[in-house]
Amino acid sequence: MKQFLALLMGCLPTLASADELRSPDGRNVVNVEQVDGAMRYALVRDGVPIIAPSRLGLDMDNHTWERALARKYPQYPCWMQGFVVDSVSRTEHRDTISNLYGEQACVPDRYNQMTIHLGKHDGSDYRLDIVFRAYDEGVALRYFLPEHPQAVFHKVVADLTEYTFLPGTKVWAAEWAQAPYELKEISHVQAPIERAVTVCLPNGRYCALADADTDDWCLQKNVASAERPNTLATTMYSPVDIVTYAATPWKVVLTGDSYGQLLEHRFVIDNLNPPCAVADAAEWVRPGTIMRCTTLTTEAARRCIDFCAAHHIDYMLFDWKWYEPCTSHDGDATQVIPAIDMPVVVAYGRRHGVGIWLYVNQHALMRQARQLFPLLRQWGIVGVKSGFVQYASHRWAVWLHDLVRLAAEHHLMMNIHDEYRPTGFSRTYPNLLNQEGIRGNEEFPDATHNTILPFTRMLNGAADYTICYYDRRLRTTHGHQLAASLIYYAPLQTLFWYDRPEHAQGEPELVWFDHLPTVWDETRVLDGAPASHVVMARRSGTDWYVGAMTNTEARTLSLDTRFLQTPGQDGGNQRQGGKRKYRVTLYTDDPTMNTRTHVRVSTHTIKAGHPVTLHLPPSGGAALRFTPL
Repeated sequence: MKQFLALLMGCLPTLASADELRSPDGRNVVNVEQVDGAMRYALVRDGVPIIAPSRLGLDMDNHTWERALARKYPQYPCWMQGFVVDSVSRTEHRDTISNLYGEQACVPDRYNQMTIHLGKHDGSDYRLDIVFRAYDEGVALRYFLPEHPQAVFHKVVADLTEYTFLPGTKVWAAEWAQAPYELKEISHVQAPIERAVTVCLPNGRYCALADADTDDWCLQKNVASAERPNTLATTMYSPVDIVTYAATPWKVVLTGDSYGQLLEHRFVIDNLNPPCAVADAAEWVRPGTIMRCTTLTTEAARRCIDFCAAHHIDYMLFDWKWYEPCTSHDGDATQVIPAIDMPVVVAYGRRHGVGIWLYVNQHALMRQARQLFPLLRQWGIVGVKSGFVQYASHRWAVWLHDLVRLAAEHHLMMNIHDEYRPTGFSRTYPNLLNQEGIRGNEEFPDATHNTILPFTRMLNGAADYTICYYDRRLRTTHGHQLAASLIYYAPLQTLFWYDRPEHAQGEPELVWFDHLPTVWDETRVLDGAPASHVVMARRSGTDWYVGAMTNTEARTLSLDTRFLQTPGQDGGNQRQGGKRKYRVTLYTDDPTMNTRTHVRVSTHTIKAGHPVTLHLPPSGGAALRFTPL
């Protein structure tokens, strides 16, 4: 450790002051240098190393295009060779962003930016800008390729960006989007792992590696470098062909003093995407809860709609097989199976205030999207759940994001299943309400896995965890399930995934789902760590909602309610400070309750700041709602 720190500190003083970038609060500091022609960067927070000097750059295979345009440029083993730093430019940005569909109604967008302008002076006219942004919540970097004067096409074959950490650093690793997580030393990451990558440093600090603004790029992952110890290299699923000028996605390093603070800082990922491109989104993009109709008949749909209306569930979904064959290019999504009278179902839902969503497989979307989307709007359908879609290569990433754009043209909301993970595209196209990309409840994970997700997968953004409330295959308590519906952020929150209306038998805790918001004014992580437990608080208007989950072990938690004392509620005007009283409704596991779910609902009055003790059984949880009196 001492040798590593000496190496890092030995490098940093040699950097020119012009190549240092600080966040507005001064805590995050990025240093950039060119050593033997190679670009490197390092990140320090509060004077403590987060990322040691690490490689930057892209590799290209432009030789075919150069010859096609009769250009004879010098060739290098790696495209990054031959660049020199021509200049450095700097800007500042101070703003606030309002969100209609987020975990925070209002977030800061404050950063200092530094751009390193590189050029080759060998007759090739190649240029490259490396753009850094330092936020209080982390740092971001991207590569920008200015327009080439000879219009040479660029074929990006490798992203050379690396992340070198202290010896002993561990990462939470999942090898595919719906995989389980393992805590691994970097040298053990022998297969590429999904981003966000949550990093636990031996100096007690935390960071996470993520992406933003990826709609015109391929999937990128991280794997242990074969050349450099304690280093994660970047992998690209496929080459990317670009016409300059063009930019790569942003690479984000979230920083924080705890695992929970990483999650609180994740809004930076959304901020790095372009603003909303749907001018009338507020008129028709409606977050809410949704229930699947598991039996594909008109009469079953009526019963499901009745249940949704009774429990304030906004939407009903016909999942796959409402058209057939749905996993074949021979399927026709413009033709509904005879058992469903779609106009009758849509009209019945409209009368009861329940919108209808339809699942459509990639096979039909590839062939029929331009014909199908205007037809679905004509039918009165409000949203499309796309399933089994490819997304990883450059070709399919562009196709999938263009599909969301096409849906927006026809006022259709979307929920993407299966492996796709978000990188903030919903800021630009908020009709993309949700996506899967998570090992969710339909796979019946254990409680320990569920406590890992908030600090790993949920850094990416919203996830369709699909609550399966009454299913006997559940490996957690029902208190745990109630808490999950709050903790896993989802503007479109799926409830009762495998359930039917007749499964509900008047359990008193269903009122939690009945009035659960799905977008929030404020969010805080109060406590927790991966594989242990999590406690989160979210505010909607003047009410606060809290979810607590434990792993497979029993746990007693003291809930600190000082968050009720802080400004924010009442439109930002705190009244009566810590003396303010709240009615708290608790939903807790209790085996003595004479219901199938064994959830007790109780109501108390407390003062803001007064602690609440929660006794969580193994694999248990609790949900709480605080309403000011």
